[in-house]
Order: sequence, then structure tokens, then C-alpha cells
Amino acid sequence: MAERAGVSRSAASRAINNAVHVSPATRRAVERAVRELGYVPNVTAQALARQKVGAVVLAASHDNPDLLGDPFMGQVIVGVTTALENTELDLKLLLCHPERGHDRVQRMLRRPRADGVMVMALRGDDPLQRMVEQSGLPAVYGGRPLHGQPDLFVDVDNRGGGRTAAEHLVRLGRRRIATIAGPHDSHAAVARLEGVTDALSVADLDTTLVERADFTREGGARAMERLLERAPELDAVTVASDNMAVGALHTLAQQGRRVPEDVAVVGFDDLPIAELAYPPLTTVQQPIRSLGHEMARVLLAVVDGETPSSLLLPTRLVVRETAPLPA
Repeated sequence: MAERAGVSRSAASRAINNAVHVSPATRRAVERAVRELGYVPNVTAQALARQKVGAVVLAASHDNPDLLGDPFMGQVIVGVTTALENTELDLKLLLCHPERGHDRVQRMLRRPRADGVMVMALRGDDPLQRMVEQSGLPAVYGGRPLHGQPDLFVDVDNRGGGRTAAEHLVRLGRRRIATIAGPHDSHAAVARLEGVTDALSVADLDTTLVERADFTREGGARAMERLLERAPELDAVTVASDNMAVGALHTLAQQGRRVPEDVAVVGFDDLPIAELAYPPLTTVQQPIRSLGHEMARVLLAVVDGETPSSLLLPTRLVVRETAPLPA
């Protein structure tokens, strides 16, 4: 059957059993092969397949309703929808307040409202994690939670990225390197700070010049102010997000510090704002769109009865004017 249709056995099985995530071209090829070969599908398998809803959930835990409009989440959503575009699955977006709206979330995650769930932006001991686990739905985590190890996740090498940022500044000859870290209850923020600490320790430099902020421009600006008060002689700063780095650049400009001559700056993300910043921001690029795409791809495999593995995506340094290489 699969050979006649020119598709894989798993793809043929999905089409025959009326699975929801089959491309129209594959479905037509299999239907043509069924007619030509006189194949009679397994009625029981088709009945089980029809129990599927035809929708997956992208759930994010956050108390800010503007999160889904954030450039980072926008890129994640683009990646997810790209992976789903050749399927018949609908995407439902769910913003879960860490302290309110649990009943609504539980209703959404309860069968038969969804076939699987992708989880983003978990913080600390997040109730969303427990609700997903209790739902029994196939689940893939975008980024690991701070507590526990989920069965399946797609994450970015945050620790390696933090290490790369600090190593770059060390190679530039900077010796008073400060850090604007993200929230202490974010796994990504903790891992990025660990990477920075790794590199500074190897270089025998001070690892204590750290201020935390909330991944916003305003938070980055205030953290930069605190660092300058603590260590006015600092000559570089690694920042755990591009948004915070732009805030830090604003504070440095206000206080008359030249970038990169007086203070070199490296961000994290490589969002569009990094290239538009003044000066353009050197940053650690994480493959945000690929993160969303791989989350959806892994979830489709689980819903399909396969056993995929978790993924750790690489990062790379993008050098611009806030921390340029020597001429």
C-alpha cells in the first residue's frame, strides 16, 4: 500500500486511519492506492482515529496579556504554524495566569478539547505544569521547567549561549564584566547565568557583578543603573535578553558611557530589535522559529504513536557594534 502510494508506511497508516495531521497530497495518494488495490481499511482503527479532536494547544504561563504579541512568542507561533500547515490540525493559543483562571485552563486541557499540548514560559513551581501532567494529554515543553524533567522538551542551549557571550567579552580584553540576568525562577535565565559564570571563572574574573531583571526594557535599564552604582569601573555587560539589553544601552547613553569604547554589551535572542538598536547589538542568537517548529513536530510524532526524543538546539554569536571584533 505505502509503496503504491509513494509514501512511508507510517504516513500511509495515518491516512488510512483518518488521522488529522496528514497532508492533502499524501491523503490523495493513499486514497488512490486504496482504490487501485481494493484495500479494505480496519474499521476498528478508523473508529479510534475518529476520536481525535483535530486541535493542539500552545499554552504559555504568564500574567501579562501582551505576551502573545511579544516578538519572541510571535516567532515561536510562526514556527508552530509552519509545522502544522500541511496537517488538518487547528492551533489553540492559551495564556495561563500563574494564579488565576485555572478552571478555564483545566477545561481546555481536558479531552476531548485537544489532542496534545505545547507548553511555554513556565516559571518556578508553576501550576500549569501540574495541570498538563494531570490532563494525560501528549505534551512537549518549549524550554525546560525549573523543577522536574519533562518526558519531552525542545530547548535551547542557554548555558552554552551564556558562556559564548562572556567568552567573547573576555577575548576582547574586558576585565570588569557585569551581568544582567533574568528572573531567578526561569530555567533559561538560570542556565544563561551559569554559562556566564563558567566563562568568567575560567578567566579568573569576578563573577559577583550580577543584577536581575524581568526580561523587559525597563527592567534592563534599572538593572544597568544598579550595576553602575555598584561598579562604576565596569567595562562590559552580558544581558540575558535583547529587550533588557536595549534598556541597558539607554541607561549607558544617559550616563555618558560610550558603547563599545567604555562598555561593551552582549544580548541574547537576536530579535529584530537587536539589529535596530543604537548601536546595533552584539547578541547570542537562539533559533526561536525552529524552537516552535520542532515543538510542533515532536508533538505530532507523539500524537501519531511514535517515540521521539527531546532536542537541545544550538546558539551562535552574532557580532555587531556593541561588542565588535578588533579591526
